[in-house]
Amino acid sequence: MFTKSLLSLTLSAALASTAMANEEFTQHEAHVHGHVELNIAQDGQDLLIEIDAPGVDVVGFEHEPTNAEQHKKIEQALALLNDSGQLFSLSHAAGCKSIDVLVTTSVGDEDHDHDEHEHEHEHEHEHEHEEHSQHHEHEEEHHEHGAFNAQYQFRCDHIEQLNTLETHWFKHFSSTQELDVNVFTDKRQTSLELTPERHIISL
Repeated sequence: MFTKSLLSLTLSAALASTAMANEEFTQHEAHVHGHVELNIAQDGQDLLIEIDAPGVDVVGFEHEPTNAEQHKKIEQALALLNDSGQLFSLSHAAGCKSIDVLVTTSVGDEDHDHDEHEHEHEHEHEHEHEEHSQHHEHEEEHHEHGAFNAQYQFRCDHIEQLNTLETHWFKHFSSTQELDVNVFTDKRQTSLELTPERHIISL
């Protein structure tokens, strides 16, 4: 099973290699609402996928949640992002199975991930002593943007038969206008844009 850092490093190395070899490789620097970054890389029999999305695209806001409804939206978004089958369909003949998912978000007062409950009491204790100063800092730091990051690892029995990936992102997150995609597989290295009308990638 991939650790968070290893998955990130594998994707970064593969995509950086593509950037050096392909001038068309898409580089993303700005945090743009309505635009989500989707990186896809092959590592042997594994397919690695990473999504970076502005908080507005996922839950409709990027600030600290201020009521129960906003807290619920974050929890629902995390649950959906952890379900890879709701977001991607891979070529059936390739026999790919999801073996690891890592989802984090910076939307809100502190980072959330699937291990957040292990540290809940520690954060609560620290929060009691720093609540007022931290709240003031958050009010002033309007330049910071909350986002969601999701990483997926699929293991394929016949990865040579993995020809397409269909994303259902637009179905669940209608605020997104465009997916900026970078692909690095044994068969293809390219960048492209997906829209609600065009949501299938040839691999």
